[in-house]
Amino acid sequence: MDEFGYQQQTKLHTNDTRRCLSIYRKLFWSRSFKSHNNTKNDNYTKRNKYNKHLLKLISICLLGTTTPTFASDIGGVSATANPVANSSGSVTNQAIQVLQGPYITNTYGNGIQCQGPTMNVTPFLTGNIAVKRPYEEYWQDPVYNNVDANNDDVPDNPGEILYYKPVRTGQKDSSTISLGVSATWSKPLDKTLQEQCKQAAAANIALMEQGVANKRLDFEIARLKNCGELMKAGIMFHPKSPYYKVCADVVLVNPPGVVADHNHTITPNPPPIKIEANGTAEDLNSISIGGN
Repeated sequence: MDEFGYQQQTKLHTNDTRRCLSIYRKLFWSRSFKSHNNTKNDNYTKRNKYNKHLLKLISICLLGTTTPTFASDIGGVSATANPVANSSGSVTNQAIQVLQGPYITNTYGNGIQCQGPTMNVTPFLTGNIAVKRPYEEYWQDPVYNNVDANNDDVPDNPGEILYYKPVRTGQKDSSTISLGVSATWSKPLDKTLQEQCKQAAAANIALMEQGVANKRLDFEIARLKNCGELMKAGIMFHPKSPYYKVCADVVLVNPPGVVADHNHTITPNPPPIKIEANGTAEDLNSISIGGN
């Protein structure tokens, strides 16, 4: 049924006592009293010319008699939304670069260079500290008085601050520490060449050591000769001199066949001893040799 149609409610009383109380609604007409002036081609138009502008009229009436109220005018206090978003951040990229280069080369002189297994271990410690100064944990956000008592769309007290509202700044210090170790291992594949290079290096080292020994021997012989000649000439360092030790171990001796000056004590010979015979030939007896 249309909202302008005729509606009949069920009667709860009746003069006919022969019937019982009806509990069903009686509809005597299937349509409204007034015609909707439906056209032949459209017999069921929902809103015709009588009520098709009803919603517009209601809206105009409501808007014309009602003044909108905003949250900012409630209580005479500014309630204007003033969102503040502070975002700050820092990104620190720290990287440890390991360069793969040639093997470490050991040089032994005379053009001998050997490359062996190489292991590199590099510990590292890096850090970063970000500090913002001056440090402010909160900042005061002013709340203004937007009261407009005369409704002229201009605040009565423009710029008047009612109070301050603390707002967190989000400011903070940050620090980072990175600790780690980087390691590389390199080894030549040709083992035979490495052994030959080591042998050549050992021979060259022995040759250099022998050369150093020869130089040392030449120095010691020259020191011995010069110290001996100076001692023969009666020249020497003072015992308290720091260079006295240069010739301290040199001993001067006579060459072979040369007798050094010396003294002898001569003792006269004792008189000869007189020997006397204790008998004569007559005192000899006959002696038989080989007989009984």
